[in-house]
Amino acid sequence: MLTQQILDGLSKFYPETILSVTILVIVFVELFFKKKTRVSGWIAMAGLAAAMLFTFLQVNIPAQTIFFQMVAVDPFSYFFKVLLILSGFLIVLFTFLSDEIRSSEFKTQEYYALLIALTLGGFLMASSVNLLMMYLALELSSLSSYVLAGYFKKSNRSSEAALKYVIYGGVSSGLMLFGISLIYGICGSLDMFAISAYLSANPVNLITLLIAIFLMLAGFGYKISAVPFHFWTPDVYEGSPMPVTALLSVSSKAAGFAMLIRFFLVAFQNAGHPTITTEGLHQYITLPGLHWPEVIAVIAVATMTLGNVVAIWQDNLKRLLAYSSIAQAGYMLLAFVVVSPQGISAMLTYLAVYLFMNLGAFFAAILISNKYKTENIEEMKGIGYRSPLLCVSMAVFMLSLSGIPMTAGFIGKFYIFSALINNGYIWLAIIGLMNSVVSLYYYIKILKNMFLIRPQGDTGAVSFGAGYSVLLLALAIPTIVLGIFFGPLTKFAEYSVQIFGLK
Repeated sequence: MLTQQILDGLSKFYPETILSVTILVIVFVELFFKKKTRVSGWIAMAGLAAAMLFTFLQVNIPAQTIFFQMVAVDPFSYFFKVLLILSGFLIVLFTFLSDEIRSSEFKTQEYYALLIALTLGGFLMASSVNLLMMYLALELSSLSSYVLAGYFKKSNRSSEAALKYVIYGGVSSGLMLFGISLIYGICGSLDMFAISAYLSANPVNLITLLIAIFLMLAGFGYKISAVPFHFWTPDVYEGSPMPVTALLSVSSKAAGFAMLIRFFLVAFQNAGHPTITTEGLHQYITLPGLHWPEVIAVIAVATMTLGNVVAIWQDNLKRLLAYSSIAQAGYMLLAFVVVSPQGISAMLTYLAVYLFMNLGAFFAAILISNKYKTENIEEMKGIGYRSPLLCVSMAVFMLSLSGIPMTAGFIGKFYIFSALINNGYIWLAIIGLMNSVVSLYYYIKILKNMFLIRPQGDTGAVSFGAGYSVLLLALAIPTIVLGIFFGPLTKFAEYSVQIFGLK
């Protein structure tokens, strides 16, 4: 019986198995192709493509848990697997085209193995329905991130970024583990469905439970860069290699939100039943003196406000995008205040469009770094005249991040604000809208330097290869198209929150 359950689980664990095999293949290939660094990159892309194929083949499988109720196979996990694979695939391409990586004296084979390991950790974070599995998945993702952040060992900036990341990550991870131990002590189980059933039916020590939940929030908040667990973000984003920064800004954040949603909407729902359907999303378990929507609303407002205000003063493009990423996490948390399928599907929609516009912004930053050898915004004066395709694409990404109509970012924010207004949080939607207006200032500052100031010195046109242009357009076009034809994306998001798992 035990063997049969494991075999049944493995038959539904193909995407994760493929990624695990890909990591091993890359490690072994390093022994034979030490100087042909792109071999590992092509293997990584093949592994991601195969994982995507098997993810699509699982779509019609009934939602269920495998490996003794440790991992869920359901539409919710499919959504995040698709996002993580797309992100990983694009980051491999970014790496191919980054002078920062190509000019490095260090081998890149380990880089691709770590990239796939981080993606695998994100898969497991999105699928975990057991607190122990959740913690192990978080550690797999985090440990890979630490090494990638400090990948350039001889760079003081990269080493500093990795050290800060390890310190903040270690503290957050320890706090989260302590919170898990308290929840286990209260409920006698690490299974989220069992925790939900116990909390719905039994009185508990309120203070201990609150401490446990806030300790858990430390782990979630660190992963999504929410205030007050955001301190690592600017330094790590600035010091890490540009493709790694792009990876952390999307993959790591998406996996963190998946874990946050899974935890609160399964373990802390009134349903107390292994099936969480659209009809079962009622409200958070009521605890005397504490209302979760208000707590999350405060965190969301603090996160987006701090990110937007501090971004105004930045003159380094990577640090500006880091604070922008913090603010974007605040917008996504706004949707989490609404305990309904509309709120969660709005968050998923925003995560999907965020992938294109944020990765697009980072890819444009990579190209600027390649050709103009700068990350300083003031040194980008007039490059719109020299590289129009690059700077027009950057304008699309910046305007989308700020939520201007006819862009994908507008649709994402529209759905979030609509969910808030429909559920009575008009004041919260107004604060979110005001923050979007503030964000326009620092996004427009980049475009002002590119287009409104004449270039100094060399004014010749700077061209990029066809590969660079194609990838840039592959990110810019969806950012516009999804702002107009967004129906299929929103339907996919709505489908993904219909059910979180069966026991």
